[in-house]
Order: sequence, then structure tokens, then C-alpha cells
Amino acid sequence: MSKSGNILVVDDNTNIRRTLEILLPMYFSEVKTIPSPSMLMTTLEQYHPDVVLLDMNFNASINTGNEGLYWTSELKKMAPDVEVVLFTAYADIQLAVEGMKRGAFDFIVKPWDNTKLVEVLSAARDKARSKNTQTTDKKTSDANTSSSPMFWGSTLAMREIERTISKIAPTDATVLITGENGTGKDVLAQEIHKHSLRNGKAMVAVDAGAIPETLFESELFGHVKGAFTDAHTDHTGKFEQADGSTLFLDEIGNIPLHLQAKLLRAIQNRSIVRVGGSKTIPVNIRLICATNMNLESLVYEGRFREDLYYRINTVHIALPPLRERKEDIVPLAQLFLKRYAEKYHRPLNSLDENVAEMLKDYRWGGNIRELQNCMEKAVILSEGTTLTAKDIKLDHGQTAQPNTNNFRSLSNEDEEHLVRKAMERSGGNISAAAKMLGVSRPTLYAKLKKYGL
Repeated sequence: MSKSGNILVVDDNTNIRRTLEILLPMYFSEVKTIPSPSMLMTTLEQYHPDVVLLDMNFNASINTGNEGLYWTSELKKMAPDVEVVLFTAYADIQLAVEGMKRGAFDFIVKPWDNTKLVEVLSAARDKARSKNTQTTDKKTSDANTSSSPMFWGSTLAMREIERTISKIAPTDATVLITGENGTGKDVLAQEIHKHSLRNGKAMVAVDAGAIPETLFESELFGHVKGAFTDAHTDHTGKFEQADGSTLFLDEIGNIPLHLQAKLLRAIQNRSIVRVGGSKTIPVNIRLICATNMNLESLVYEGRFREDLYYRINTVHIALPPLRERKEDIVPLAQLFLKRYAEKYHRPLNSLDENVAEMLKDYRWGGNIRELQNCMEKAVILSEGTTLTAKDIKLDHGQTAQPNTNNFRSLSNEDEEHLVRKAMERSGGNISAAAKMLGVSRPTLYAKLKKYGL
């Protein structure tokens, strides 16, 4: 059996290092061990491993696994072509899953099986050895992930949206996308841009609600050198970056009222002035906005400018929640199964029939994003070629809680289900159930009477 590949083991357990110093040289060209990740970066510069086998805990008094996550991220930044395999105790499997999301190739549970360990390290070595191909594949994969094709499904509502998109995408019409968290508003925005006449440039996406108020103008409109204490150079804002392309403002409903006027001015004039500057800079953008909030209600309450609302609402598209797309749940799950099986090198190719029924019966309060996360986790933890019920972890405690602040967005069936579940979980306590649902006691009384509960 020919030996190839360089393995670096990082583990503070002396016995483990000695054992691996005996085992691994039988299968790999070079094996080096170090006791602490503090030596990791220096060792990487001197010794160029294909694979790093990294323990997740190095401090006996702190057994969180966070060190392993931190060093996984640092490794992938410094040496993206080096594959990381995590060494973890059984209790830390959830952390190992998080590590794979951060770029780790796989994980091995202690105490380990020698054959399994060698197989995983060999697969990681093979991937690292094909650096040029893998780098190209990764760029392609990343590009596909960032602009994954829209899954339209078979529901009437989604087919109507698809027809609308085909009409408006080639125009410069401003679009407002609404829908619950996780319904795919960002994916739909990317789909519109992809079929627009501006697709030669990347869409610029901004989580408008996450920008600190003090940085809002600088982030969107840019600033000139010396505009404020830390403005050491000129900065190009998102509006300028999107010139000739599409600007996607996500969570626009979270922008404070006093900043909405400045945003409105830039949208109306299609021009900006950098913070600290005096020059008016024209910007040629196509605007798409998104929110999970009811903007009409916010306008009525005086929390969102009416003129801004009408300015961004030339075309309104409301994405339905996943619970209203039940026939799309299993096809979406299969799509995610294929995607993550390829990403995490799992031999999965199908869903067990029981899994399909479980997925269809679950309410998916987090919508497509929750389904996607569920499938990713299941694929990572699976062992066979078929995803079974034991691989799926559903949080049934969440089924009575999604979107309870606004009953108006729910069907009578869903509303009754929420009320019934809240009463069950509260043991029949009206006050507790009302608090859980985010409604007043009189409102809950009315719902109980309505559904004869």
C-alpha cells in the first residue's frame, strides 16, 4: 500500500499523540503532532500539511469546544487548501457539526475506530491533494450557493409569482418582497436580478436593519476622508457600489423613522452625497426591498413613512410560508439532501418514507431556512445511504409559536392550531397562553369562543 500525504495532529493528550504517531505513519508519508493550537500557525508555516486533525478542547477547566471552532475558522482563513478533521468527544457532536459548517471536512468521535479514522483522513488528504481542481470547484460551488436557482415548486401561488417575475425582471421596476422569516426573500431578489438587464454586475445586498444608526449614512452613501474620527480614507457606500446593478435592501421595515427620510431622498433623486462631502454623485440602480413586517400597519402607526412606502412598492410580491406549500416540502428536502450530501461527502441518495411524512406534518415555523438547516444537520449526522427518521431532529416545541404576533397572516386552521397548542402548553392558563401567543386576554377569549375551545 503506497503512502502519501502529510498529517498534522493537534491534541493536548499525550497518550493520544503517541498512539497516532504509531498508527498514522503506516498510511501517510509524514505525521507531526503538537500539543497546543498556540503552536498551530507557526507550525503551518514550517510544515505544510494536507490535513489537520484538530481536537476541540484544550483546556481541562473549559469544555465548550469553542477553541476547536475558533481554530477551525483561523485555519481556513490562513490555509484554505488544508483540510480540517475535528477530533471530538461524543457529547460535542453538535459542536462538530457547527465546525463542518465553518469549513471542517469531517469529524471523528473519541474513542475512535482506526479504520474509520484512516478512511476519513485519507479522503481529506485526497481532497487537499487536488488543490487546483478543488479551488476551481469551490469557487463554482460558492457561486452556485450564493445564487442558487429559485425553487418554484408546484403551488398555484408560487407559479403566479414565477409568472410575475418573468414580466418584471427585465424592467427597472422597484420591487417590494414581503414574507415571513425564512421564506426565501433574498433568493427571490437574486432571481429577479439574474433575469434582469443588469446581471452583468453582482447584486449588492444590504441588511438595512442590522446597520448601526451611527453608521447608516456612511454604509449606504459612503464618506470622505476626515469626515469623522476613524475616516482615514474615502469610503464607497452601497448605493455607489450598486451603480449599474441592483441594490437589495433587506429588512427595510427595521430602519428607524428619522433615517428613512435620508433613504427616501437618495431613492427619489437617484443620487447621493457622501458623509463629509459636498459633491452630488448620481447612481443608476435598480431597487429591490424586503421585509417580514406589515409596512401598511407601520405606516398607520406612524413608524414608517408613507411616501417611502409608496416609493418602494411599485410591484409587491408576497411569498407564502412553507406551511401553505405542503406539496413542496419533500421536493425541497430532497434538493437540500442532494446539495449537502455532495458538500459533506455523504453517500445519501434518498429519504425514508417515514421521513417524508414527518417533514410534511411538521409546521416549519422557520420556513425554508429551518428545513434547509434541518436537512444539513441530518446529512452531517447520518451514516447510511437513506435518510431515516432517527437522523431528523425536529423541535416540536416551536410548532405553537411561529408568527403569533399577527393572527391576520394565518388561516383559520393554523390559527386554531396555535391557540390549541398554546392552551395545552400552558395547562389551560389563559394569561400564560395569551402571553405565549403575544395577544391580550380578551383577544384570546374571543379566539377560544370562535373555535369552541
